[in-house]
Amino acid sequence: MAVSDVPVDLDRDEAREAAARELSNPAYVSDDQNPLQRALSWVLDRLGELLAGAGGMSGITAITIMVVVAVIIIIVFRLRTGRPARSARSRGGEVFDAVLTAAEHRAAADRAAAAGDLAEAVRERFRAVVRELEQRGVLDPRAGRTVDEVAIEAGQALPVLAKDLRGAAVQFDDVWYGGRPATEQGYRQLVAVDDKVRG
Repeated sequence: MAVSDVPVDLDRDEAREAAARELSNPAYVSDDQNPLQRALSWVLDRLGELLAGAGGMSGITAITIMVVVAVIIIIVFRLRTGRPARSARSRGGEVFDAVLTAAEHRAAADRAAAAGDLAEAVRERFRAVVRELEQRGVLDPRAGRTVDEVAIEAGQALPVLAKDLRGAAVQFDDVWYGGRPATEQGYRQLVAVDDKVRG
């Protein structure tokens, strides 16, 4: 068709038909699937074969195979997304598991430090700080408070200690949720924060 044969004034329907004819040209169509489409097609093909083969199996065998497939899918999903409990607690998990006094948490921290369990010592010393703040009326006792909330709320009430409290919260998070090893120096810093809160 020569350029002069193409009509200049097309209505909406004629333009749509012309575009559809042009786009149906095989030059615009690719038979190649992207890698994700190929992987999905492969999985669906295998699942179809499994289900087709299940017709000759007993009901228990077919159900067992389906349960195994479901478990594998769940395991793969959890490995790809991480442990839900850890991610839910990360940067926001509860500080306390039980109700103890500040002195009891402090004693537990000292015992853990003496035994060389610095991670537990960090946790118990931070708990001592929080309980001390609650016992002194700086923070209202509240279940489910996070380390970040402790640092913000106590820092607002005690601006002179805001930086120290934030550092204590970061250390707690780094050790308990960030996977970093606790250090003797870090524990001593928490003890210093605890001493300032008590003073």
